Amino acid sequence: MFERLARLVVRRPRATLVLFVLGLVVAGALGSGVFSRLQASGFDDPGSDSAKAAVQLRDGFGVGDPVAVLAVETRDGLDAQAAQATDLVQRLQKEPGVRQVVSYWTSGHPAALAGTDGRTGQVLVFADPAATYTQNTDLAQHVLDGYGGSRGDLVVHVGGAPAINTAITDQITGDLAKADSIAIPLTMVLLVLVFGGLIAAGLPFVVAAGAVVGSFAVLFAVTLATDVSVFALNLVTGLGLGLGIDYALLVVNRFREQLAAGDDVDAAVRRTVTTAGRTVFVSGLTVAITLGSLALFPQYFLRSFAYAGIAVTVLAVTSALFALPAALALLGHRVNRLKVVRGDLAPRDTGLWSALAQRVMRAPLPALLVVGGLLLAIASPALGATFGQVDDRALPKAAPAAVASQILRDRFPGREGSPVNVVVPAAASADAVGAYAAALSRVDGVVRVTTPADVVVRGAVAGPNPQPQGWTAGDGARRLALVADVDPRSPQGQALTDAVRAVPAPVGGVLVGGTAAEYSDSQAGITDRLPLVLTWIALTTLIVLFLFTGSVVLPFKAIALNVLSLGATLGVIVWVFQDGHLKGIVGDFTVTGTVDTAMTVLIAILAFALSMDYEVFLLSRIKEEHDAGRDTDAAVVLGLQRSGRIITAAAALLAVVFAAFVSSGVTNIKQLGLGVAFAILLDATIVRGLLVPAFMSVLGDLNWWAPAPLRALHRLIGLSEGPSAPAPAAPPAVPAPV
Repeated sequence: MFERLARLVVRRPRATLVLFVLGLVVAGALGSGVFSRLQASGFDDPGSDSAKAAVQLRDGFGVGDPVAVLAVETRDGLDAQAAQATDLVQRLQKEPGVRQVVSYWTSGHPAALAGTDGRTGQVLVFADPAATYTQNTDLAQHVLDGYGGSRGDLVVHVGGAPAINTAITDQITGDLAKADSIAIPLTMVLLVLVFGGLIAAGLPFVVAAGAVVGSFAVLFAVTLATDVSVFALNLVTGLGLGLGIDYALLVVNRFREQLAAGDDVDAAVRRTVTTAGRTVFVSGLTVAITLGSLALFPQYFLRSFAYAGIAVTVLAVTSALFALPAALALLGHRVNRLKVVRGDLAPRDTGLWSALAQRVMRAPLPALLVVGGLLLAIASPALGATFGQVDDRALPKAAPAAVASQILRDRFPGREGSPVNVVVPAAASADAVGAYAAALSRVDGVVRVTTPADVVVRGAVAGPNPQPQGWTAGDGARRLALVADVDPRSPQGQALTDAVRAVPAPVGGVLVGGTAAEYSDSQAGITDRLPLVLTWIALTTLIVLFLFTGSVVLPFKAIALNVLSLGATLGVIVWVFQDGHLKGIVGDFTVTGTVDTAMTVLIAILAFALSMDYEVFLLSRIKEEHDAGRDTDAAVVLGLQRSGRIITAAAALLAVVFAAFVSSGVTNIKQLGLGVAFAILLDATIVRGLLVPAFMSVLGDLNWWAPAPLRALHRLIGLSEGPSAPAPAAPPAVPAPV
């Protein structure tokens, strides 16, 4: 397959590049529309009980979460500025799209809507429950623009989920441009140094352009059928540029190697595609199927990264197998023009990496124990990990939505804008519902429970329901609203939901909804799917690496070392973001005592995928040398020398791309940037340079073992070059370790 592809590209290099450029133009035109269609939510499980409760609340009760929650500060006190505050509320009520406004000043002066400072009142703005996500965010933005800030003797702070989501979307969009302005110039300088010349340094952008621009078009098409998270943009740009660098380094390095061996340009391109091209294909396959596992999660936040990851990887592989060889066929020896590095740019067979491999393989067991112990020590903070989800505290502290949310958190004992809603079927009697409400009001953290008739506090009726409309559905079902004093998207919110659900219900079919329940169900959705996701990743990795190497030992070795590396990465993430260290390096952020669950899962899967990328790079050269007749130790030494520079250079450049995300003002994007950058640098240096040689030296010929039936299967369907591929030129002898 790769030979036929190479011949096609060599025969028609100009036509190949013209088609590639035309494809970029079309993809750019389509992909430009994706940015306005992306969403900032997607953390909830749509198949959960809380999602079913939300549907019943919307359709049966006409109830939805407020589109905006306002903290209105008065200059002299709640009553002193009552006239101005009432006028503000009445103007809000007249806004198009606003269904109801509940406030301290116009709802009977309820104590729950009065701040503990005596100067701040709360205003809840409700839209039509049937309004779309876009309509709600537009209305929230209109409220922020039209009412936020100083208004005479009032200062209005606008919060609420839509306002927070809009602020996160805007922050990420701006941060993405800032990250690119940091990463791209620095990457270009490093590319020139790594590739050794200006001409070659531009080739990764050929692959990256195809991957990034094409992925925007793919995501636009996906948004026509389902929701896609705005966070996927960071993966598209970061992974697209990273894989462009990885694959261009591998292909250009092999092309130079073949030219140095005496091949003419056409033969060098063909040999490059049949060797490095095959490695790119297998690498892309492992990355795509690993990132594809994210589609198994119920939250579209995580599924969005599956769409983006598969699109970026497939398009990067396609660009590297078509456009890049076509460019090399046209450039020929001119790929080494405009050199900025002295000396020969062709790879060498001896150097730092071969010396390091020989040193490690002289004492492989001590190397395994020392390095493995170090990584386990770095991983130790992960044992105390506490997981949470994104809320307003992911924003910069000075962001208006974050300021509003903090005021609401500090000055009001209950979360009025995010109650726990309990839907009780009509089969329950009024007395049973009353007893159930009394039991719910005794749950730790619950401030009060509102029923269709009463307000219940600590088991006793405190008064009548001041707004009895909207509490009974047409089918007789009743709604109970529990106001609690805990952050809903936190471990405390999850504990509250569990406690509420543990209270014996009067009848079957009771549903618990609201923000805290949605958070709890989302966490459970991730936890429940993890075994399936991990099984998918393990099985597909084992299968692909077996087809690539013919060994059943090397795939298990790859997984074991990757798990060790991921443990160290998780330890660093917990130490920095949960415990609050290194703010001087990663920038200021709000320490919540948790790490974001979904982002941690994403980092782990993305880091595993990129680790397999480098594993394939290294195993490809080791296997090539072993197939040429070298023993295992000599094959490892020469394979690491020929691929070590590529792997570390690619990892360093990719780390720069992701490390630029640390400049983001959104905490979980910082987490993504630091986590991935650390993981790939650790994997490309410590794991590939020390642990792999030590591990393979200990196993010796056992590395290549497979049962006879599997060996026969590999000969039949293995991802090998095939008998018609030209044999590699014999390199100089490499001294085996002593």
